Amino acid sequence: MQMSVAELLQSENFLHDVTIKGWVRTFRANRFIALNDGSTINNIQCVVDFENTDENILKRINTGAAVSLSGTLVESQGKGQRVEIEVKNIEILGDSNPEEYPIQPKKHSFEFLRENAHLRVRTNTFSAVMRVRSALSFAVHKYFTENGFYNFHAPIITGSDAEGAGEMFRVTSMDPKNPATDENGEIDYSQDFFGKETNLTVSGQLEAETYAMALSKVYTFGPTFRAENSNTTRHLAEFWMIEPEVAFNDLDSNMDLAEDFIKSVIKYILEHCKDDLVFLDERFTKEEQSKPQLERSDMSLLEKLNFVVENNFKRVTYTEAIDILRNCKPNKKKKFQYIINEWGADLQSEHERFLVEKHFKCPVILFDYPANIKAFYMRLNDDGKTVRAMDVLFPGIGEIVGGSQREERLDVLKEKIKALDIDEKELWWYLDLRKFGTAVHSGFGLGFERLVQFSTGMGNIRDVIPFPRTPQNAEF
Repeated sequence: MQMSVAELLQSENFLHDVTIKGWVRTFRANRFIALNDGSTINNIQCVVDFENTDENILKRINTGAAVSLSGTLVESQGKGQRVEIEVKNIEILGDSNPEEYPIQPKKHSFEFLRENAHLRVRTNTFSAVMRVRSALSFAVHKYFTENGFYNFHAPIITGSDAEGAGEMFRVTSMDPKNPATDENGEIDYSQDFFGKETNLTVSGQLEAETYAMALSKVYTFGPTFRAENSNTTRHLAEFWMIEPEVAFNDLDSNMDLAEDFIKSVIKYILEHCKDDLVFLDERFTKEEQSKPQLERSDMSLLEKLNFVVENNFKRVTYTEAIDILRNCKPNKKKKFQYIINEWGADLQSEHERFLVEKHFKCPVILFDYPANIKAFYMRLNDDGKTVRAMDVLFPGIGEIVGGSQREERLDVLKEKIKALDIDEKELWWYLDLRKFGTAVHSGFGLGFERLVQFSTGMGNIRDVIPFPRTPQNAEF
């Protein structure tokens, strides 16, 4: 009977014949195969009777080779594993030339592994990260389904810029060398495939709002795109966004939802990804030890995860946060890269992390931001200068969630659109929501890769997505 490595390592069914298929991690002393099939971080040891095995077969048991092994499951005689397989039959399914296979059993830099992203998931670190990513994805759908949300698929190609930032990838079927032009020599998008200028989406939020105003509770979880030339450890050009949208929810309910949701999905992986998280926790601790003392994290990975699950998120207005930051030591001693002098400043990652890690020592939700640093669709407060926006800040990562109560008043929304020079005709359908049965509604966006990054302790966001898309890089 064919079983996975994960199943066999848990099995008590000794002295039974089993078949296992996987990839060779190591083969030592012509006797011990460490086999892995991706079902667990742990390898299973398979013991070969090399004296009675064809030498030509033994020569082909190399790191990276795909093999099928049949034999008897027995209690292990050696240390480090509970069970092993006494191999009776070996079939080489796919050879791997040791002179050419790049993922040899030694330490590789993450930069090298990014260049071999098609094979890096065969390493312990990346297989662990991708299993945790998969579990988080499932936990997202589980949470929303159990809480009465409907999954809504937002369009990937759109004619609107939800963020108003303009950093979008254009979608066209025109010949780049000879595009259609009008009488002024400008590109004539009326002759393009969709008859208008279109782009890859930066967010499914605006469309999700339309569905929330009919189904009450919806969420979209899909790919989004930013043509932002940011070569950092925190930015990708293609990433996945989780965006719930809820009719009749105000900002307080929105903050409650974000906190409950995050705690739930992290709790899920703490329960279901124990082996992978223990491995990633050890990797994280070693990584931190190689950093200068001042840059080291105060907590291990598992402590960080439990910290989020066990602590209530502190809710603080933007105005209170600015006062704290303006008067804090790093600001007064000019230790911050971006000095906080006045109300209205756009907070940077260093400020967000100070609030979470040094000042409050728990996750923080900042709310009521200045209107001029936030998007047009956020509800204006009665003071006329702040909006009902909120950001959830995490240790080690800064902002992980951005959300708001949406502007449900037609006249106010029209004024905001006009002030930003956005064409009303482009958003006629969005304005319709405010004409026909408008109501208070709220939602947020959570960058899935940032959640995976936080959950796995990986230092670079490019290492938590299978094939990263970044400036000058669309390999694979």
